[in-house]
Amino acid sequence: MLVSKDAFPVVSPEEMRVQREYTEKVRTILSVKYPGRRPKAFVHTYGCQGNVADSERIKGQLFEMGYEFTEVKEEADFVLFNTCAVREHAEDRVFGNVGALKPLKMKNPEMIIALCGCMMQQPHVWERIRRSYPYVRLVFGTFAVHRVPEMLYNVLRTGKRVFVTDETKGEIAEGLPVYRDRDFKMWLPIMYGCNNFCSYCVVPYVRGRERSRSPEEVIKEAKELISLGAKEITLLGQNVNSYGKGSADGVNFPRLLEMVNDLPGDFKIRFMTSHPKDCTKELLDTMARCEKVARHLHLPFQSGNNRVLKEMNRGYTREEYIELINYGRAVMPDLSVTSDIIVGFPGETYEEFCDTLSLIEKVKFTSLFTFIFSPRRGTKAEKMDDPVPYSEKSKWFSELLKCQEKIAAERCASMVGKTYEVLVEGFTKEDDGRLTGRTDGNINIDFEGDPSLIGSYIKLKVTKALNWILSGEAVID
Repeated sequence: MLVSKDAFPVVSPEEMRVQREYTEKVRTILSVKYPGRRPKAFVHTYGCQGNVADSERIKGQLFEMGYEFTEVKEEADFVLFNTCAVREHAEDRVFGNVGALKPLKMKNPEMIIALCGCMMQQPHVWERIRRSYPYVRLVFGTFAVHRVPEMLYNVLRTGKRVFVTDETKGEIAEGLPVYRDRDFKMWLPIMYGCNNFCSYCVVPYVRGRERSRSPEEVIKEAKELISLGAKEITLLGQNVNSYGKGSADGVNFPRLLEMVNDLPGDFKIRFMTSHPKDCTKELLDTMARCEKVARHLHLPFQSGNNRVLKEMNRGYTREEYIELINYGRAVMPDLSVTSDIIVGFPGETYEEFCDTLSLIEKVKFTSLFTFIFSPRRGTKAEKMDDPVPYSEKSKWFSELLKCQEKIAAERCASMVGKTYEVLVEGFTKEDDGRLTGRTDGNINIDFEGDPSLIGSYIKLKVTKALNWILSGEAVID
């Protein structure tokens, strides 16, 4: 049964009540199965922030069912991989890691191994799991997150394998418990799915059509995050710019951004991901006007060549993209722009790739996420002629990296001597005892400091730039 909020179906209160009943049933089974202790769950997430947010909701349900969490899969009673289907490399990693679980299952026959997420929404993937990985007991797709208690109950009660990968309308489940992995940087999903059908992308097929949460539910959760001490809230969607389309309440993404910005509290707002064809001057003006919205725009352009963009079905031109960036920087001179790029799209020539290089040099991005084209089954691009060998694409890729590294080094050098407010996020990846903070523009600065600063905003003066790595020192007011 569905209860509709405007055009977007939501899971009915009755269905949510049923899942809570399954939660209690699982809790009872686990208390008997593991007397005197809480069983341990290991949850590993691949892919985007949307998957991370899904995992937090899955973990919230697991916690209410009686699990505690471990980072060591060898000691887990329940192992879950939340998978990503965007690139072939991610899929290969999942299959390899699932294969590596077989010895653990042999040592601990009671271990339940589960797979979920975007990969599991693809028939050829779950058929392979069914056929080649018999020790995987639970498989479910992106539309069944709220049914974890029911599915796990069936596994525990019957001992049989459970596969739930059916396509639905993508009902939005409100009120799920959330186990948040971070206590000051938090994710807030505002919409799900995608209607763009870029020719290389599998997301619309595994995440379904666009549907937005009601603004009331978004604001309700934002208030909850603020009350929990959130210092940074990231609004999430496959295309946040499409928020509210099809809804009768008239709240679009710029308006929602204003509504979150107007909430009391000491926090910053970020969002991702934006699609250039739906990025408007209204959004950029709203960003400029809202003091809590970070001056950072992640706007994937994918290619700098118009013919390639058309083949990608991106819906904008190189010139329109540049116009957007110019306008954004006109209303926000300190705007930091990051982007995604695909190198070697089918049929792309070296001359067309050079248009991508020239756009990079013109825009001067803060940072880039770069990928060599990876064909995805079921997409239009999978069937396109692709005459350029991978070895040649790799050379282009290296050329692109060198171009961006030069820009990043110049940008970092220009920051030396300047002071920035940062959110102290934790220790550096180098594990050298230093801390790292992230600026409004999504740039990390490493510094010496007391761990008690983690989770707070402080001012740092940049003292040194080593290529694209920045070092700084705290500024005492």
